[in-house]
Amino acid sequence: MAENNEIRPNEEKKGLNFVQQIVADDLAAGKNGGRLNTRFPPEPNGYLHIGHAKAICMDFGVAEMMGGTCNLRFDDTNPQKEDTEYEQSIMRDIRWLGYDWGDRLYYASDYFPKLYDFAIRLIKEGKAYVDDQTSEQIAQQKGTPTQAGTESPFRNRSVEENLDLFQRMNAGEFEEGSRVLRAKIDMTSDNMHFRDPIMYRIIKKPHWRTGEKWKVYPMYDFAHGQSDYFEGVTHSICTLEFVPHRPLYDYFVRELAGESAKDYCPRQIEFNRLNLTYTLMSKRKLLQLVKEHLVSGWDDPRMPTICGLRRRGYTPQSIKNFIDTIGYTKYEALNDISLLEHSIREDLNKNANRVCAVINPVKVVITNYPEDKVEMLAMDNNPEQEGAGTHQMPFCREIFIERDDFMEEPPKKFFRMTPGKEVRLKGGYILMCTGCTKDADGNVNEIQCTYDPDTLSGMPGSMRKVKGTLHWVSARHCQDAEVRLYDRLFSVENPSAESETDFRELLNPDSLKVITNAKIEPYLAQMAKPEDKFQFQRIGYFCVDPDSTDGHLVFNRTIGLKDSWAKEQKKA
Repeated sequence: MAENNEIRPNEEKKGLNFVQQIVADDLAAGKNGGRLNTRFPPEPNGYLHIGHAKAICMDFGVAEMMGGTCNLRFDDTNPQKEDTEYEQSIMRDIRWLGYDWGDRLYYASDYFPKLYDFAIRLIKEGKAYVDDQTSEQIAQQKGTPTQAGTESPFRNRSVEENLDLFQRMNAGEFEEGSRVLRAKIDMTSDNMHFRDPIMYRIIKKPHWRTGEKWKVYPMYDFAHGQSDYFEGVTHSICTLEFVPHRPLYDYFVRELAGESAKDYCPRQIEFNRLNLTYTLMSKRKLLQLVKEHLVSGWDDPRMPTICGLRRRGYTPQSIKNFIDTIGYTKYEALNDISLLEHSIREDLNKNANRVCAVINPVKVVITNYPEDKVEMLAMDNNPEQEGAGTHQMPFCREIFIERDDFMEEPPKKFFRMTPGKEVRLKGGYILMCTGCTKDADGNVNEIQCTYDPDTLSGMPGSMRKVKGTLHWVSARHCQDAEVRLYDRLFSVENPSAESETDFRELLNPDSLKVITNAKIEPYLAQMAKPEDKFQFQRIGYFCVDPDSTDGHLVFNRTIGLKDSWAKEQKKA
């Protein structure tokens, strides 16, 4: 059974996190016949975000590491919120992250007949009853963590009456909210989830897979563990908020399995959720942002969704590296978003080609350069990659540089272009600024320079040192492009903690700036395809947006070059 990457019984492997260690110990002990089967159970009511990516990496990753399998099972128990759009997006995101479920695609709705039969069995055994109370009455009657609950006035209905009512609930005879089916467990339990939890509620909206067959739908706590059992899941890995649910999970599964639970029973294990600064992880609030058009959609590059991160230019490996760095623990934490940004910088620094783009252009005229002359200069593709090679970039009398790279009266330590000082062009000549011209409003519209023809690479003066190096593009050969400069979506570090403020008031008004007249070099214009990533020299990392068309390229800023997290780590 053992694969090359599997944890074999009694084999010690260092560096396992606590979840992996539990799984390895169970395999070593021969539990469940030595099988390992995990599952990822998303509800198709929204797009996945980076918090789900952490769960995906655990569920699929531990199975991959230890020679097991991982199911994808949609928790489609609430037709009021679910949609096939979400189902398709979830499958795309999982595959993009590099995982696959093979032939193990399941739905909770696959088990509706079995779950219904199980509920009927519990009613017949006197372990479930139909309650006519409202949701408010049930909540009040459940008591508090320090005060025992009180029994429902309908708790002692006869088996016959409960069977009749439950079947009529499913036949559609009663209105939504008028009745529920509850498990009869213990209204005095210290665990609130044991105080006669709701198993089924009435929903009359047709289900996207089963149509109008069902009018009652199982609650998560009733459906989840049993679905795990039906599929043969050995380890049900979830987040810490399900710790108090675990006893109920075990209760229902053991009621279902009976004596068979001695040989096989899924085990629930919990780890901490992924929380990020300047980010919200609530699907409800993310959906609100989309519906109110406060963002452009689920894949808006400012969103923490997996598709949003992908569109912004994040790579699967950078997300996995980030998750490996923060790890899995039993304690909730708020992770600094700069650590995620550090992960994508590291990845793109190794893998993204260097190109020249000028975002806020101003023209430079090299007055002593021949008007009709064009030279092709060699530019490094990626100095971090051995054998990455070079590409050719045209140079002529007129070029564009960044407007911020020029000042007439600069402060000290301004080592860019200024009258009377020299700077080097990236991959090119040394220029001396001789002056500038301005428009009627006093804005610089042209800079004049001279060049030293002996300072190109390989020439006698190529080793001459100057303090400033500028990126540039040829004014004659460049192409216009749209550049979208994205920043953090929220202006406060922990928007979830601002409970007294509407989260929409915490949005960063400067989270997107659109520039329509950026200038890019011909090499970039010719080769860029959607989702390609590049480093714009001296600016940052950018990704080609799917909105791009022939003749109109759009680039999303993934992240700037400055890495504050890495600097802080060096200080530490």
